[in-house]
Parts: sequence; C-alpha cells; structure tokens
Amino acid sequence: MPDDARARQRMGTGLGVLLALVLAAVLLTALPDDGEREGGGACAPRSVAAWSADDGLTGEFSRYGDNPSRTDDWTGGDGTHSVRLPDGRVLWLFSDTYLGQVYSPPNPFGESHTWREATAPLVRNSAVVMRDGRLESTLATPLFPDPAPNQWRWPVAARVEPRSPGSSEQVLRVLLWVRTAGQPPWIFGVPTATEVATLTLPDLRVESVVKVLDQQLVPDPSRRVLFGTTLVEEDGWTYVFGGDDGQAASRPASQAYVARVPEGRLGEPGAWQYWNGSEWAGAGARPRAVLGDGQRTGVGSAFSVVRVRGTYVLFTMAAGTKGLTTVTSYWACSPAGPWHGPTKDFSPALPQGGQVAAYNPQTHPELSDDGRLVLSYDVNWLETGGAAAQLSRNVSLYRPRFVTLRLAQTR
Repeated sequence: MPDDARARQRMGTGLGVLLALVLAAVLLTALPDDGEREGGGACAPRSVAAWSADDGLTGEFSRYGDNPSRTDDWTGGDGTHSVRLPDGRVLWLFSDTYLGQVYSPPNPFGESHTWREATAPLVRNSAVVMRDGRLESTLATPLFPDPAPNQWRWPVAARVEPRSPGSSEQVLRVLLWVRTAGQPPWIFGVPTATEVATLTLPDLRVESVVKVLDQQLVPDPSRRVLFGTTLVEEDGWTYVFGGDDGQAASRPASQAYVARVPEGRLGEPGAWQYWNGSEWAGAGARPRAVLGDGQRTGVGSAFSVVRVRGTYVLFTMAAGTKGLTTVTSYWACSPAGPWHGPTKDFSPALPQGGQVAAYNPQTHPELSDDGRLVLSYDVNWLETGGAAAQLSRNVSLYRPRFVTLRLAQTR
C-alpha cells in the first residue's frame, strides 16, 4: 500500500476512534450517575447474608407492655414504624393498639401467659416514646382521630423535615392511611386515601392533617394505591413507596409503587410526583407499578425499603403461602427500578406454631449501624374470627419482634 494511502487509513481510523470517544462521552453525560445506573459502581446486588433474633429490642416491648402499673397505655399493637427525633428520642408508631390493664399469669385458662380482659380498649393508632433504648410513655390515644364515621387512620412511615424548604424550623411529618369499613374481602377496610399529618417538635402536638391522594374515585378497590408504607431520603427528595390491595382480590401478591416529594413539602399535595412508568408526573397522574406481576413477584400489604451503599433493598413477605412465615427481598439501583428478585428468603421465629402469621417487615435505620440492619415484623392470629380473644388470652402475641440482618453483595 502506498505511503499516502496508509496515512489516509491511519487518519480515518484515528477519526473513527475520536468520534467513538466523543459519542461515548455524550452518552455518559445523558445517563444517571452510578448511584442510579443499572450495574453502576455505587450499586450492586445485595441480599441477606445472615440474620439473628434481636432479643433485646423484643424484650423491651415485652417489659413495657407487661408493666401492670399502667392502666391506660400501650400493651400491644401492629403496623410498627419508627422515626428518630432531633433530641435523640425514638417515636414508635402503631396501627390497631390494645390499651388497658394487663395481668400476670396464669390466665383464666390456666396457661402461663400474661393476659388482659376481653373488654380491654382497642384504638386505631398509637405512639410510644423511647429514650436511650428504653420505652417510657404512650402519647394520648388515638393520636390521629377518625376522619369520619366508619373510617380510621393508620400511621405508617414518618420523617423529620423542614417546615418548608429552607426553613430552620423542623416538624415531624407522618404518613397516614385512611380506610373505610367494608364487607369481605375488605375485612381490614377499603383503601380510601393517603394523608400527611404535621406534628410540632419537640412536644409532638398534631397541628394539621392534609389529604395528599384521594382514591375514592378509583372504582376497583384492589387498584387503589396508598402511599407511605416506607420512605427513603436521598439528594433532597423523599421517595415514598406504596402498594395496592391486590391480595384482597385473590392475587397472591400486591404491587409496589413510588412517588417523590422535595424535602420540606410532604404536606403539599401539589408537590408530589408519581412514577408513571417512564417519568415523574405531577398531581393527577396515575401511578404505575414498579414491582409485582401479581403472581410470582410482588409485595405484601406492607413492606420496607432501605438504601445500602448505593443499592435500594426492599423487604416484604414472600408471595403465596410462604407469605405467612417468610421474608424475602428485592434490590434495585433506583427507587423506580428495575427491581430484581426475589432473592434469599428467611423465616423468623413465630410463637404457637402454625396458628399465627408474620407480616409487615419494617427496617429501622435509626437503630442500625454499619453492616447491621434492624428489622421488625408483626404477629397476629390466623383465624380472624377468634383473633381478639386469642390476643387477650396471650398478650405477648400481638407485639413487634425484631431481628438483626447482615446484607452482602451477591456478585
């Protein structure tokens, strides 16, 4: 080949390489950063490598609930969520809660269980204050009154944030699920709306409650979405996850959804953005599921998401019959997914064999440290018709239990 032809060939090859590098650089600037890009350096598959019972935390709720000197505060509840307050206290939020006096064993059936009268008060929500690892008091109950006859509020995730963007004053924002009494299969209420309550600090006074997403116009209750089962704070946004009630409509698993809100604006309905499958859309948009095919993959009625070293990890009860006993997880590089899994399962201890079920796995990052993640799960009697009597016969059943997890990269 003549020298000038070789020179032209080398020039062409060089220009091709240069154009390829320029194109790659343009594409990289258009992609999300490593924290959100699939397979990025800050994100890797993670699953449960080991777990063990956390007897200390479980025992603290037993100690507090069994104290016979108190007659008007928390003795058991479910829907366990927690949030650390600016002064170091931890506020524990519960849905249906038993109050009243507890009695030492034996119970009226001669069993060695702490028990309560069948007429003990049951309220729809409560909040218990912990200081330095010790539960010390129950706030006036119910903390969030019923919005209307035959409706009630269940508190879910919460966070401390500025009263408004840039404000130096902090408030506590609590997500609430509104449900309406219904007929089977809606024995736990028909999904109605998502609300946000604002509480003053440090006195924890309920200042206001705002409806951020009304679902009453969605004709099929199984397609209604309630947000707030869990949230993650990241880069000035609060990512709020929610789910539908597909399990009540004979689907083995519900579907998960996600919204986001700028920091300081959780209580503003117009500030909420919902993932619609391709972008974040404003108020009035129809959310699209980010996880769940209604069969093999999906979530339980309540689940939890935590961010671990760039990876989002979601914990839920497994689909199908394993959902009564077994916790599984999924992972993703961004809140909107794609979500991968399910990954390795684990089955925490349950009292009284197959007569009870586990549900509502919730992570508690404020009680965790590097490499160690605290997760709670709730326990209830399987036969709903006789549940109240069984939960009073043995008050230890209807209380949160805790495990400590260690997550590991799986590749």
